[in-house]
Amino acid sequence: MAQPRAIVTTLLERHGRTYAEEAGIALVDRPGPLYQLLVLATLLSTRIRAGVGVAAARELFAARYRTPRAMADASWQDRVDALGRGHYRRYDERTATMLGNGALLCLDRWHGDLRRLHRAANGQPTALRTELTAFPGIGPTGAAIYLREVQGVWPDIAPYLDRRAAGAARRLGLPGSPAELAELAPDGQLPRLVAALVRVSLGAEDPDRLRAGGGGRPAGRAGAARTSRRAPATARR
Repeated sequence: MAQPRAIVTTLLERHGRTYAEEAGIALVDRPGPLYQLLVLATLLSTRIRAGVGVAAARELFAARYRTPRAMADASWQDRVDALGRGHYRRYDERTATMLGNGALLCLDRWHGDLRRLHRAANGQPTALRTELTAFPGIGPTGAAIYLREVQGVWPDIAPYLDRRAAGAARRLGLPGSPAELAELAPDGQLPRLVAALVRVSLGAEDPDRLRAGGGGRPAGRAGAARTSRRAPATARR
């Protein structure tokens, strides 16, 4: 049976990329990247493959909708068109509306700066979830996605592990406790490890083979990122 640190090393080598990184977000504690992560969490909260959500986010950012002001100023049709270029077509119209309304809420309540939301919640995950779920399209799942990814730049909420990642960790013989799992992660790598665990939960690896030291199976892009409201095929929860 593979040792926990060996499993962690394999996970990071194969799947150690956050969803923010995949979407082209250089995540730092500044208004623009924090808002872009909110957009990504909104897109990943819908019943689509996570790869499609990431592609749609990249298209929105390529269209320069990287700030709440730019998103609010874009026409509804422009947002729909950008989502369509990312093949986010089934929910494009509803999501375009949610993104516009969410941008306005970000501007009105937080002056376009989600660091204010962080301060208002005193860095408490429960309070942060409450504030995040006020945004259209962000439910408990979307809030969990946001917190999984943002913990690297909001260290007061780390270590953060949601149920999906914790379940994958236990399946691999790793600790399901955030603090214990964090001890196995190299410095600064916990968000990437958590993202890797989410990908395992979506079928990127055979957990039993990886745990047994058989190496699992490398992921294809489609297998690594899938999202749905149902637990077996979602990047959420």
